[in-house]
Amino acid sequence: MTTTTPRRFFLARSSRLTLSAAAVAALGGTTIRAVAQSADAGQDVSILNVALGLEHEAINAYQLGAASGLLQKPVLDVAVLFQSHHKAHRDALASTIEKMGGKPVAEKSLDDYAKALNAATLKNQADVLTLAARLELGATNAYLGVIPAFKDGRLGQVAARLAADETMHWTALSSALGKALPGGALSFGA
Repeated sequence: MTTTTPRRFFLARSSRLTLSAAAVAALGGTTIRAVAQSADAGQDVSILNVALGLEHEAINAYQLGAASGLLQKPVLDVAVLFQSHHKAHRDALASTIEKMGGKPVAEKSLDDYAKALNAATLKNQADVLTLAARLELGATNAYLGVIPAFKDGRLGQVAARLAADETMHWTALSSALGKALPGGALSFGA
């Protein structure tokens, strides 16, 4: 599956910039002890801010869906749960950026996200779920894309755990849409 979302941009950019160990650990919500060991803290802060911007986008996408009135109760509950996962990622990223001496990228207004995500085209629950699934797939592929950059296998494991979480989100959303699971092996991360 191909996507042109900002999360896909993050995957392309991260392959050029190489997401640092501190960045992936932050995304996993773990304590960062390797921050001082970062070879290029400025680059790490830049990468973390790209990831933080994407978390802001995901949080706001779920907010738009929740506030739309288009989601039925059980689906709304799941959307709020997934939004809470993204909020935890946001908090870990912002904290890490500050600990590294950087300034976390500011969240845009909900209206800005609504325009960027073309929220005006969301007419029913399926439209909301399709948008969320597209963003989650982009996140899955982004996290999987950074795993090879790690020399320490534990950091790759953190990225893999995040990818698994995003894949779970994508799977639940796709299931709610009535879409079949991918027919082939190795469906993610390509």
